[in-house]
Amino acid sequence: MTNKAKAKLWKRIVMSASGVLLLATAVTLYKYAALGVDPLSSLVAGLDELLPMEFGTVYLLANGILLIVVLFVDRHYIGLTTFINLFLVGYVVEWGEKLLGIWIPQPALGIRIFLLIGGILLLCFALAMLISANLGVSAYDAIALIIVNKWNKGKLSYMRIVTDTVSILLGTGFYFMGGGKLKDIPTIVGVGTIISAFFTGPLIAFFNAKVTNPLLYGKTEE
Repeated sequence: MTNKAKAKLWKRIVMSASGVLLLATAVTLYKYAALGVDPLSSLVAGLDELLPMEFGTVYLLANGILLIVVLFVDRHYIGLTTFINLFLVGYVVEWGEKLLGIWIPQPALGIRIFLLIGGILLLCFALAMLISANLGVSAYDAIALIIVNKWNKGKLSYMRIVTDTVSILLGTGFYFMGGGKLKDIPTIVGVGTIISAFFTGPLIAFFNAKVTNPLLYGKTEE
């Protein structure tokens, strides 16, 4: 491997590791804002209501099942990042929520909206970093990429809307199956969830073209 190739690999590793940490931070902001979580967390939160486990463990279980599916369909998207995401993100979110509870107890609505906006933008940027680094993505994110790149079905921005919508519907169903109350539904589906379902795909594509790919490859896509 040439020195240039080694430098590029290290750059990808740094981008990938940073992307995972930013992803966990984004999910933490979503959950603490309590205005609707991101679509994957909606699915996990619904399962969390159904299963007697901590959020981090349910996150690990849900992603583990998706990982098995991806391994059989197209393991190209499975890499170092996939396993870091699998074992780290859920538990980092748990710890992050506890820290925010200490730093910002009972946040006002304005602060919650600020946290939500920050979570949405940070999540999309983190996912764009992981896709650009190409060292594996989460099993959940791989689903939309497989549909687009392996099965040639639509654009990523649109397929991401489809997979996010399915995730939200499943999460809502699991929530009610677990005995969840209608008055508490914003913990599963809220304004943040709906915004994420329709804007995550386009925002990831934007950050890929204008920020993360140029950082890695040195030119901006038109």
